[in-house]
Amino acid sequence: MTRTGIFGGSFNPIHNGHVQLARHLLDEARLDEIWFMVSPQNPLKAQADLMDERLRLELVRLALADDPRLVASDYEFRLPRPSYTWNTLQHLSTDYPDRTFTLLIGEDNLRCFDRWAHAADLLREYDIVVYPRGHKPIDTATLPPRVRLVNPPLYDISSTEVRRRIREGEPWDTLVPKAVYERMSEISKQ
Repeated sequence: MTRTGIFGGSFNPIHNGHVQLARHLLDEARLDEIWFMVSPQNPLKAQADLMDERLRLELVRLALADDPRLVASDYEFRLPRPSYTWNTLQHLSTDYPDRTFTLLIGEDNLRCFDRWAHAADLLREYDIVVYPRGHKPIDTATLPPRVRLVNPPLYDISSTEVRRRIREGEPWDTLVPKAVYERMSEISKQ
């Protein structure tokens, strides 16, 4: 069985922190690959500041092009919206019976996990790997049985910060992979 991590997000845009975190999680979570599940519509986030989903997917593909273990996925584009992780994982498990899926989430998402659709089902059916996001420490004694905390380096980059720098004309080229910077710069000139 191929061990596949599901790293969901808006990736609005993808940045170096996403890519470096995924590379670290491959090893620490003992995964064969990680699918960057580009979410067309996250039910817990506002849509107003969201780039077009096809552009976000293109940027993720550009960012991951040099590492075959990291895969850009548009799988959720074909599912009902908004994108509920439970639905995605159920469909994936049916479509790819030769894989085991592990959900990769930040500790901020773990803190609001009870608001997720089918949270109890997710905890029962899937392994979940949680990585810190620089917030409060997690008491590992309180983690459910299939939830495991890993300790990658903290990457102090956010898509919000990338968008802010672009909006305010500040340098942002070091925050994103070179191919992403080039493509976004090209688009902004059109």
